[in-house]
Amino acid sequence: MFNINIYYSVFGSVLTFGGIIGSLVNGKIADVTGRRGAMWLSELFCIVGWLAIAFSKDAWSLYLGRFSLGIGLAIIAYVVPIYVAEITPKNIRGAFTATNQFLNASGLSVMYLVGIVVSWRALALIAAVPCLLQVVGLFFIPESPRWLAKIGKEKELEATLQCLRGKTADISMESTDIRDYTQTFEKDSKAGIFDLFQQKYAYSLSVGVGLMVLQPLAGSAAIAYYASYIFAAADLLTNIGSISMAIIQLPAIGVSILLTDRFGRRPLLLASTIGMGLGLTIIALAFGLQDTHLWNEATPVLVYIGIMGFSIAYSLGMAGLPSVIMSEIFPINIKGSAGSLVILLHNCSNWIVTYTFHFMMEWSRTGTFSIFWVICAAAVAFAAFLVPETKGRTLEEIQISITKL
Repeated sequence: MFNINIYYSVFGSVLTFGGIIGSLVNGKIADVTGRRGAMWLSELFCIVGWLAIAFSKDAWSLYLGRFSLGIGLAIIAYVVPIYVAEITPKNIRGAFTATNQFLNASGLSVMYLVGIVVSWRALALIAAVPCLLQVVGLFFIPESPRWLAKIGKEKELEATLQCLRGKTADISMESTDIRDYTQTFEKDSKAGIFDLFQQKYAYSLSVGVGLMVLQPLAGSAAIAYYASYIFAAADLLTNIGSISMAIIQLPAIGVSILLTDRFGRRPLLLASTIGMGLGLTIIALAFGLQDTHLWNEATPVLVYIGIMGFSIAYSLGMAGLPSVIMSEIFPINIKGSAGSLVILLHNCSNWIVTYTFHFMMEWSRTGTFSIFWVICAAAVAFAAFLVPETKGRTLEEIQISITKL
């Protein structure tokens, strides 16, 4: 059993190990090649990964494919929220950035459902198709106006902003604010990784790191990667659980999109983390009953209810809002290096959970979800006392107020 757990753990965690490597360079790539260039590169890594899996002849090909996917996902997980936040007006920025999570969940749901009826090789080939479509689609979207300001392309900045806001829109004030703000930060500050650890960046860095690390450690990584294993451990049919998860997340994320700019980031985060904690409580209780043989027949039902509740609550806020907030709070001059650090620590946390989960479940199923509950309680406190509200403010207003320049 121990050797089998090692194989499961290595295969499950190699994706996040690739994510760790990708996190070391994603911010730099986005700063040097632009937001579109970073997205192109990420899609190439994903295409290579899916093709390596589809045509694999041995375990090493599978490992290589998942490793390449991890790198691509780490790049796109950073650059897409940043790009969306940089091109959208303040009144709809949260909803648009949260929509990214809705589309991710939609894709995962489709893959869950398609994976039931096709082989894993066919599934890998199907997954490569959206990557190819995005490579083509990226030719038709504009570059981020804030990145153009960062590299000094002022004419392109104004043309892009006019394209984004409409031909008749007055962009003079917005373009001036972007230009002046960018110049202020660029002339005063360096952007190396060690320059992040200045007092003026301490708050934004703490919030970004805290949210992105707590997200997987609170149990989301375990449930996302090992839902079938958890359902099987509870003697529940895995197809029923997987299909339910695939379906139930979408309306919850849809609600999140509608509420993000209406009620704000922090209230949704609080509701989300509290709901996640309740779901983890039910799962821990279910496995506790199984361990004590007091009410074994209740375990499958309670685990199903707990995971569905966790999935709904997670999708409501914690799934997408950490990326939304991360894209809003970092000044343009440190956005690359700060983003790399945050995504690196996020993927390290993801790797810890995905690698250790099987060993933890062998140790104690009840204890495993109790530990996740404790971390989730810490996430509730973090959201309540440390996360700033960014609703209805421009990126420049948010970042200047946080850094107190």
